[in-house]
Amino acid sequence: MDSTIILAALLGFVLGSVPFGLLLTRAAGLGDVRDIGSGSIGATNVLRTGNKGLAAATVLLDAAKGVVPVLVAAHFWPGTQGIAAVAAVAGHCFTPWLKFKGGKGFATAAGILLALAWPVMLVCAAIWAATLAISRISSVSSMTTVVAAPIVGWGMGYPAVVIPLIAVAAIVLIQHRANIGRLMRGEEPKIGSKA
Repeated sequence: MDSTIILAALLGFVLGSVPFGLLLTRAAGLGDVRDIGSGSIGATNVLRTGNKGLAAATVLLDAAKGVVPVLVAAHFWPGTQGIAAVAAVAGHCFTPWLKFKGGKGFATAAGILLALAWPVMLVCAAIWAATLAISRISSVSSMTTVVAAPIVGWGMGYPAVVIPLIAVAAIVLIQHRANIGRLMRGEEPKIGSKA
C-alpha cells in the first residue's frame, strides 16, 4: 500500500477522533453528554443540555475535523483526500479515546464535503434544511442528506467524490441504526426535545 494513503488515513482518523462534544460539555461543567438523550457526543445531543452555544461550537469543531485532513491531504498527498475524508468520519464515529464509540458523523461528513466539493455541499445543505424543516427530526435530515450526497456529487460533475461519499453514507447510516429503530416505533425525538 502506498505510504501516502496510510498517512492520509492516519491523519483523517486521528483528527476525526477528537471528541469535541464531550470535551466541551465537560469543560462547561455539564457532565458527560453520553448520559443524556441518544448518548452520542455530537451536536444534536449537546443541544439537549440546553446550551445552544456549546452545540454550535460542537458543530463547527466536528466539521473542522473533516475539513482539515482533507485539505492537508490534498496539499501534501494529492489524490488521497477521499481516503482522508472517510477516515475522518470513521475516527469521529469510532474514536479510540471512547472505546471506539463516538458520534453519528454528520457534522464531520459535512466538513469533508465542504473540503472535497463545496458546490455539492451547498446543494446538500439545502436538502438538509428542507428535510429538517419538514420533519423536525435531526436524524431524518442527516440520513436523507448523506444518502443524497453521492447522487448530487455525480449529478454535478464531481465523480471523484462519489465513492468516498458512499462510504461515508454507509458509516453514518450504521451510526444511526438506533435512530432508525426509534423512527420505526415513532419514538424518535424532535429538535428541542431533551428526551
